[in-house]
Amino acid sequence: MTKILIIEDEKPAVRRLTQLLSEHLPEAQVLESLDTVSSAVNWFSTNPEPDLIFLDIQLADGISFEIFEKVKITAPIIFCTAYDQYAIKAFKLNSIDYLLKPIDPEELAQALTKFKSGRKEAGISLEQIRSLMQPTTKAFKTRFLIKLGERIQSVDTQDIAFFFSEDKVTLLQTRQGKKYIVDYILDEIEEMVSPEQFFRINRKYISSIYAIRDVFTYSNSRLKVHLENCSDNDILISRERMGAFKSWLGQ
Repeated sequence: MTKILIIEDEKPAVRRLTQLLSEHLPEAQVLESLDTVSSAVNWFSTNPEPDLIFLDIQLADGISFEIFEKVKITAPIIFCTAYDQYAIKAFKLNSIDYLLKPIDPEELAQALTKFKSGRKEAGISLEQIRSLMQPTTKAFKTRFLIKLGERIQSVDTQDIAFFFSEDKVTLLQTRQGKKYIVDYILDEIEEMVSPEQFFRINRKYISSIYAIRDVFTYSNSRLKVHLENCSDNDILISRERMGAFKSWLGQ
């Protein structure tokens, strides 16, 4: 049994990683998923080290490298981050590998092979890592590729009304009402697109702010949303998402 700790503040990324681990490392046991520097420090202070750590760079309350300043960690690490590929190549604290989000299954498999073989990369200091972190910002997708027969075309995110899943297929719908299949699941798309423009309404829909036509109160604890050019009139926002949705609408 390989005991794994996930330190990641994006729930869709945790779900995606857990799913991929079940496929590529069946003997894995995910001990816990933590989303802050403080919770990670507390965990390491009261628990034996896991066999492997999956670590995001940016957490809810700071940069994950702050954990290393407060507790000693010798367990191998696989970094999972949306940071620039060239900068992340230098993140080698106990590191086996780094994975850019959304995680590619083949790259995860390669990283797990390195872990099993016991290979680690050469280390650098925390100060060098911090200096690389300063100018780096997360980049969101601005276009999605679609297939039109034998042709490939790109659709600008400004022209996308919403993404949705239907019969185990993910599609995007443009503001003109055209629908196209995309090669990602909604959990992956949620990480790729700007949270200022897009919001995960529920399991089935990710909507652009430009596609929100009407919002209605539906019972005491839920909201109903009507989207532009959408035939589904029963799109509900759960009570858990209501606060975040209202904040998104008003930002």
